[in-house]
Amino acid sequence: MDNKQNKLTKSDINKVYFRNIFGLQWGWNYEKMQGLGYSWVMMPAIRKIYKDDPEGMKKAVKMHLGYFNTSQAMSNLIIGADMAIEEEFGKDSEDAVVSLKTGLMGPFAGVGDTLFLAIYRAIVFSIAAYTALEGNPVGLIVPVVACFVVLFIRYKFTYLGYNQGKKIAANFADQMIPITEGAAILALTVVGGLIPSVISYKLGLSFTLGDVTLSIQDMLNRIMPSLIPLGIVLFSYWLLGKKKFTSTHLIFVLIGIGMVLGNLQNMFNVLFGLFQ
Repeated sequence: MDNKQNKLTKSDINKVYFRNIFGLQWGWNYEKMQGLGYSWVMMPAIRKIYKDDPEGMKKAVKMHLGYFNTSQAMSNLIIGADMAIEEEFGKDSEDAVVSLKTGLMGPFAGVGDTLFLAIYRAIVFSIAAYTALEGNPVGLIVPVVACFVVLFIRYKFTYLGYNQGKKIAANFADQMIPITEGAAILALTVVGGLIPSVISYKLGLSFTLGDVTLSIQDMLNRIMPSLIPLGIVLFSYWLLGKKKFTSTHLIFVLIGIGMVLGNLQNMFNVLFGLFQ
């Protein structure tokens, strides 16, 4: 992308920033989460970068419609870096951009939710509430001022991400494949770490022989902790990828399987109890 007419200006970046403030959560859904909003946020940059390449523009829009979910405040860093990489490499940047988004959205979500939700709300609204209870009108102003501070930080984050993305594109153009692979590995590691913390299904089957009680779940844990959650994730991945299920279809399938297996487990426990 050597054409200077396709280079982003400060006005283009600011348009993306304002869209991100108001539109990242638009169209939020359980399948793509912030994916639809992300694509809409990126449109000013996409139109500028790919204005002479209609096929590249279609490919970029389709890419950004993919799954994305992170803390809104931290998303500015990802979007800024995304703009810089696409500006430099155009439609050849797909693997790098997808890996960047996938690798950073998880860690940034944790950091952003802690800083800009938990800590921010606890401090700002506690100060505002106690000040207001004392009859001081400053309590009404504190949240407004804090809001503008966060907006300013997000503005700086956008340009920080953009400038860092430019450095990556300029200094590591020959090393994009290792960077992409590293981001992909980071993304898989984050997803793998989330499995046992998000999915907590446990088998309730147990056998009692005399004074000895044998738990199936304990046996599985000795083989591999969180084996069942991993199996659920792999099964879901197989349905979504190989069988082209939607997330809604998958939810109903998992609910149905859970109901069937739960009833079978109860029946088995009753039958085993009768023969003891």
